[in-house]
Amino acid sequence: MSSEMIWRRATLGLGGNLGDPRRAMAEALRQLDARADCAVEAVSRLYRTPPWGKTDQAWFYNACASVETTLVPEALLDACLDIERSMKRVRDERWGPRTLDIDVLTFEGVAQGGDRLELPHPRMTERGFVLMPLADFAADMPVHGRTVGAWLKEADVAGIEIAEGDSNWWRAQD
Repeated sequence: MSSEMIWRRATLGLGGNLGDPRRAMAEALRQLDARADCAVEAVSRLYRTPPWGKTDQAWFYNACASVETTLVPEALLDACLDIERSMKRVRDERWGPRTLDIDVLTFEGVAQGGDRLELPHPRMTERGFVLMPLADFAADMPVHGRTVGAWLKEADVAGIEIAEGDSNWWRAQD
C-alpha cells in the first residue's frame, strides 16, 4: 500500500446570522487552511441572503469554498463540526439562527447516501444561497448531472446581494 497522500477537492458551504458571521466564516476558513491535511483553494465572494426555511430571523451571510484535502469525507465533516463547536455553534432549531454553519457540499469522486453525510449535499441544487456563491468558482462543476451554473439559472435568488466583492475577504485578520 502506498504511503503517498491523495489530495481530493471538496466544496463547502458556510453561513451564519448570529454575532459576527463574517468573522466566524473567515476564522473557520483560516483554521481549515492552517491544517496540514487541508488547503483552501478558492473562496466565493461574501453574500448577504434572506433567511430560508424559517423566515422570522435575521438575514444570513453565506459563502462557499473549495478545499483540497487528504481527509476522507466523514473526517472532513468532523473537522468542520469541530470548528463549529470551537466557535460555540449551537444546533437548537432546524434552519434556525446560528453563529456558523459549515456544510460539506461535494467531495471529488464520492457520491453517497447516509444519515450522517450525503454527497452531494441533498438540497444544494435547490438553494440560491448555496448555488450563487458556489458558481463564483465552480459554475462548470457537475452536480446530479447538471452544472452548478445550470442549477443556478433555475434557483430562487431573490434578495441575495453581494456583501463583499473581493474573494480574499476571509484572509484579512480583524
